[in-house]
Amino acid sequence: MGSRKRVAERRKTNPAVLGGVIAVVVGGAGFGAYALFAGGPGSGGDTRAAATQQARAKSGPLSAAEVTTAADRFLTAWQQGEVGAASDATDDPEAAAALLTGYAKDARVEDVTLTAGARTGTEVPFSVKGTVAYEEITEPLAYDSRLTVVRRDGDGEPRVAWQPAVVHPDLKDGDKLVTGKTDTPPIRALDRDGDELTTKDYPSLGPVLDGLREKYGKTAGGEAGIELRVVRGEESRRAKAADKTVLEVSEGTPGTVQTTLDPAFQAAAEEQVAKKAKSSVVLMRPSTGEILAAANASRGFNTAFQGSLAPGSTMKVLTASLLIEKGLASIDEKHPCPKYSSYGGWKFQNLDKFEIKGGTFRDSFGASCNTAFISQASELKDDDLTRQAREVFGLSRNDWQIGVPSFDGSVPVQKDAPMAASLIGQGGVRMNPLNMASVSATVKAGEFHQPYLVSPAVDGRKPATASRTMSAGTVTQLRQLMSYTATSGTAAEAMAGVGGDKGAKTGSAEVDGQKKPNGWFTAYRGDLAAAAVVQAAGHGGSTAGPLVASLLKLGD
Repeated sequence: MGSRKRVAERRKTNPAVLGGVIAVVVGGAGFGAYALFAGGPGSGGDTRAAATQQARAKSGPLSAAEVTTAADRFLTAWQQGEVGAASDATDDPEAAAALLTGYAKDARVEDVTLTAGARTGTEVPFSVKGTVAYEEITEPLAYDSRLTVVRRDGDGEPRVAWQPAVVHPDLKDGDKLVTGKTDTPPIRALDRDGDELTTKDYPSLGPVLDGLREKYGKTAGGEAGIELRVVRGEESRRAKAADKTVLEVSEGTPGTVQTTLDPAFQAAAEEQVAKKAKSSVVLMRPSTGEILAAANASRGFNTAFQGSLAPGSTMKVLTASLLIEKGLASIDEKHPCPKYSSYGGWKFQNLDKFEIKGGTFRDSFGASCNTAFISQASELKDDDLTRQAREVFGLSRNDWQIGVPSFDGSVPVQKDAPMAASLIGQGGVRMNPLNMASVSATVKAGEFHQPYLVSPAVDGRKPATASRTMSAGTVTQLRQLMSYTATSGTAAEAMAGVGGDKGAKTGSAEVDGQKKPNGWFTAYRGDLAAAAVVQAAGHGGSTAGPLVASLLKLGD
């Protein structure tokens, strides 16, 4: 891996091209004590000068020249090791200085060369090349990043919008880059057949492999090497993000961890999410809880396991179980589905304001009628849905132990209109594909089996359990409702090519600040259950449905 070196001999003056401007590399090994002085407490400014400056503040869209100049100023100063100048070129000098200083001191990156790419609007991509030096070992470093130029508050001067990802795309607030001997030795993750899982073969598994190392690195029998790693800060830890290896400087000896992933299903899942931006999918086995595949279009965050999104109408599976148990709905009995239904001061409606006159609960479920569920809110207690989620489906308890970080769903106790909205997967309800795959799996199996990626027998951990099961009658009706939806309802088109014993539910959820809705689809077929979410124009049946159906078909 790393090459042995003599005491570092610094490069002299090597030119680097930055956005068409020639800059000079100065003293590549570490940052110098450079600072900019302009104004300040002793500069003689007064209130009138400040007012004049504010009146003259620049405004309006940034010009191409302003973006290029601001970007080159920052990149040139960073490359030359001038922390003060580089930090002053951002809109948050203090935060920038801390991370840029650590880039040389903690990450031990020397001889940095930064090359700007073609500007797009206010965004400038750039490449980073350097050398990581640890004691007498060196290893070349190369990666790509990007920056955005904005107008600084107050005077409107162009500055680089500071965020940790400017320094490295895997950094978030509070994270830092560190080179040294790791606390957690590397691991070699295996699929269920004993073959190695790599990001080369399965591109979206990066966060999963990081999570496996974080959990099992110390116990899997490996030996640590020297690495440049992203060390997560408090905020990232709260989000259950694992440390990440950026560069292996000297090779360690990996331990071995076997997972439940099926290579054929995982390859198919990877292929499907590659076709749809902002998509995630999970496939599991209802009878055991084994996770067979998990994939995300986004490589940086494991939405499949850790996403926290409103699940829309797929939540109606859980709500239907509650209504049936309480005698508020029965599959072939008459059930209201008006155009509108009001509760708690909010007026709810169906898609395109449709209504079903004289229909049954089967009809309402199959057509995904919102008002059929909202109309029953007055008959429920504020905590009924929360208790159903926790006690029957094992959700919203924060106690799943699947082998890597996961979010176990959230169904908070709400009242008035938000409580009603929760019944149709809005309000404060949050789920991810793993959660919704588990919901379908619970229906198919008749009881909750906590999903898992690594067998509990590996480390003796105790899987989460549900405190009760649904009655046989409720389970039968739920299966019939999902089967009807898969053959004659909103999921019929997506599930048309899926044979055998099957059931499904579609969903869509509008998200504030997001132009396109999140389309959801959850289904089972035989001893397979899956769920997917896709951010795209359309509805869950047409956006997320094909992802799920393609995996279920592989069960033939």
